Amino acid sequence: MATLKVENLHVSVEGKEILKGVNLIVNTGEIHAIMGPNGTGKSTLSQTIMGHPAYEVTEGHIYIDNQDLSEMSVDQRARAGLFLAMQYPSEIQGVTNAEFMRAAINARRPEDDQIGVMSFIEKLDEKREFLSMSEEMAERYLNEGFSGGEKKRNEILQMMMIEPKIAILDEIDSGLDIDALKVVSRGVNEMRSNEFGALMITHYQRLLDYIVPDFVHVMMGGKIVKTGGAELAKKLEAEGYAGLRDELGLNVHLTDEDVNSYFVED
Repeated sequence: MATLKVENLHVSVEGKEILKGVNLIVNTGEIHAIMGPNGTGKSTLSQTIMGHPAYEVTEGHIYIDNQDLSEMSVDQRARAGLFLAMQYPSEIQGVTNAEFMRAAINARRPEDDQIGVMSFIEKLDEKREFLSMSEEMAERYLNEGFSGGEKKRNEILQMMMIEPKIAILDEIDSGLDIDALKVVSRGVNEMRSNEFGALMITHYQRLLDYIVPDFVHVMMGGKIVKTGGAELAKKLEAEGYAGLRDELGLNVHLTDEDVNSYFVED
């Protein structure tokens, strides 16, 4: 079993404090969802866990399997078993999808146990077909010319190929139509096991209809203010963030969009 532990995490961006004491534990074998109003720090948490240099940890710690991540580079965190499916994946010219994924797999394996070309191709074909992705995507440059839905599928394909211990999925459902959402969700559900855990960041209940979480956490004002099971998301769907804010007696400002548009489909 692997464990991601976030302990009293405070994070600032350009001198402004965004996270104000986040505590969270994610074990393999568990799916966690984080929800919350816009600007409350959900994506800041994901970027900080992976070591983005723009996010300054001013207090607290992040651990994976009791290893403190504070002095680890992004690639070292990935080698330790972390994976981030980004909200806005970058396009990289000159590097094909296949080259990128094989290099990523081998970076986490000993030099005497590198994945061979044929084994890699067989695995890639299996996962690609599972996600209903075309054969030619393997030789396309990484995300170049991909639609938003293709980029999200490609992030899930990378996750399935690399097989991390803990995956952070930052709004993998944004911009997806229902068919693409079902495919992406199928990929995450296929990974569910005692060797894999995930932290999903989302605004929409519809994702949780397809990937049922073990735990739902609500962030407001830079902290996790409430944790429950999948039923907590249903409660939010019915009452919105304002209801929870008032129930907890929090002094948190919500925009009209947060109050009135929660769970509204595009």
